[in-house]
Amino acid sequence: MKMIPNKLASLLPTLGVWAGAWLSTAAYAVNDLPGGPAVLQTNLPPAVTNIAREQQWLHWFMLIVCTVIFLAVFGVMFYSIWKHRKSKGYKAANFHESVTVEIIWTIVPFVIVILMALPATKVVVAMKDTTNADLTIKATGMQWKWGYDYIKGEGEGIGFVSTLDSTQRAMSNNGGPKAGEVVDDYLLKVDNALVVPVNKKVRIITTADDVIHAFMVPAFGIKQDAIPGFVRDTWFRAEKIGSYYGQCAELCGKEHAYMPIHVKVVSAEDYSAWVDGERKKMAAKADDPSKIWTLDDIMKRGEKVYASNCAACHQANGKGGGPIKPLDGSPKVLDADKNVQIHVLLNGQNGAMPAWKQLSDTDIAAVISYTKNNWSNKTGQLVQPADILAQRGK
Repeated sequence: MKMIPNKLASLLPTLGVWAGAWLSTAAYAVNDLPGGPAVLQTNLPPAVTNIAREQQWLHWFMLIVCTVIFLAVFGVMFYSIWKHRKSKGYKAANFHESVTVEIIWTIVPFVIVILMALPATKVVVAMKDTTNADLTIKATGMQWKWGYDYIKGEGEGIGFVSTLDSTQRAMSNNGGPKAGEVVDDYLLKVDNALVVPVNKKVRIITTADDVIHAFMVPAFGIKQDAIPGFVRDTWFRAEKIGSYYGQCAELCGKEHAYMPIHVKVVSAEDYSAWVDGERKKMAAKADDPSKIWTLDDIMKRGEKVYASNCAACHQANGKGGGPIKPLDGSPKVLDADKNVQIHVLLNGQNGAMPAWKQLSDTDIAAVISYTKNNWSNKTGQLVQPADILAQRGK
């Protein structure tokens, strides 16, 4: 009897640790994350694609069928054991074969398998149909981030890397959220989300640079391995605007938990605006305003900029026409003060010449240098991107 209190005493420290862990967990304030995990989630997340809805229907259909089979088989078995037990005087029957029983337990399982296979096959075939996509994006798994390249459709040519938000990584390094701190998207927030338009078929091509990863977004009903040296694909058509979250679903190394996926579904108008913004960012990154160009190199670029933006009005020979003033021999082009022409391109002139602020600093510098040194204009003047940057806003 004396040993019982001693055993309880030895268990108290362990119980205390468990209680403390439970209380510390309960102290964190956390809410459901729309498009992501929910608190105490026991069911699949709300579906926002037709494929995800069919998967969820299939999940419950299979579960119900298996449950009914389980209850029927074990119900008959336990009923037979209980009803015909030896204590009630029953004796085991002695028979070796029955054609009827053989036919029944062959046909019934066959029919059940066919009833389960038909809807499952329909869903699997639909999941693999990546044809006629409105947008094609390559998702490349890397330790431990995702690279996205827009290959086909609106946004073609855009590419960026999506990494766990630095503030959340720092939070994780310091032991996670503090007690009472609300962080619903903990370890799911990224610096650059994958942006797609609503109600458009998006094909995702997956591959990897190093080890096997897996691209998974539960709300879309997609999960596709990303394997080095191989190309796999999947697709989705999101029907609701919002943010949706997933993670790499393949154990890919020590920082596997720091490889989230954030897909932002937006309207067609917002998507077009996002594409324009990303292209400007790419142009700005590609053109370092501090780069020093040679006259020959910047003239080659200026020729392309002129042909695509200026030649329609000023003509390829720079002679202009009608109300459009010529650039060949223009006093403003020949002016020794390069800022004169820079201000014309940045701010426009007399209502006829529009402002070209949307062009990058390098493009403006290139086309000015080109006009100053082409046709009969042989000034020898060279305008650098830094000169344009210095005049913006003036």
